[in-house]
Amino acid sequence: MVYLLLIVGLILLVAGGEGFVRGSVAIAERLGMSALLIGLTLVGFGTSLPELVTSVQAALAGAPGIAVGNVVGSNIANILLILGVTALIYPIAVDKAVLRRDGSVLVLASLAALAIVVIGTLGRLAGLVLVALLIAYLFYSYFADRKSQASAGIAAEVEATGGKQPVLVSILFVVGGLALTVLGARLLVSSAVEIATALGVSETIIGLTVVAIGTSLPELVTSVVAALRRHTDLALGNIIGSNIFNIFSILGITALIQPIPVPGEIIELDIWVMLGATALLLGFSYTQREIVRWEGGVLLALYAGYIGWLALGALG
Repeated sequence: MVYLLLIVGLILLVAGGEGFVRGSVAIAERLGMSALLIGLTLVGFGTSLPELVTSVQAALAGAPGIAVGNVVGSNIANILLILGVTALIYPIAVDKAVLRRDGSVLVLASLAALAIVVIGTLGRLAGLVLVALLIAYLFYSYFADRKSQASAGIAAEVEATGGKQPVLVSILFVVGGLALTVLGARLLVSSAVEIATALGVSETIIGLTVVAIGTSLPELVTSVVAALRRHTDLALGNIIGSNIFNIFSILGITALIQPIPVPGEIIELDIWVMLGATALLLGFSYTQREIVRWEGGVLLALYAGYIGWLALGALG
């Protein structure tokens, strides 16, 4: 029953996040917001909603391993698993202009996460700094993208996400999406804690693996579909943006709501894996105009090795 609740929680998270994004984008379009602003705010926050609600619920439930592990594990999975699978299916195009701008912000966000982990506590001051950096990033991205080709890609993504629908239906999507996400996160966190206790492993490992992969499922499905259709041009930007949001918004908002200690396992290993994956991503991206299949294979092999190491540690 606990494993069933875990699966149900993941399904509700994915469905709730999707409903929230579709409803909020449709309402924003009717209110006359630009596609660029919608893409940078509502779509960005909406696609990170499952991770955000899960981390907040875990923090409130006294499960810091799941709260922090969800963010670090999602960032690792986004790069090594999702980009690895995507590049294996079809090489990922690299937009150098977007990479130069967002890549530098990703480095800043990753170093901020490292500083928090080394300090050992995700406190309200750190949360305030992260949220301030998020706001600055959104303003920076908005004014930079208004004069670049990136705005056309964001507009196309918003058009595919939103769609025309009655206002009442859009409101129901938003409210229902939020309700499903909160319920799904509650089921996911409670069942993950029970499973960790039953198996005798730490909550952190569950947060880094099951919870992190589960909350990253929307990005995985979207990237795979894009690769099968040979439209990988937005994949890299989406993953980099998602990782920036994960650190700035999820860790930041979680800390403002409920300060938590950082588990020792993340300090010893996982934050360094996240930093290594980020460095590898930027290295692959800067060397040529695309991330090719063999590089995708390397990313995927490293993720398999990382999960295998966690499994050995849990069994040991």
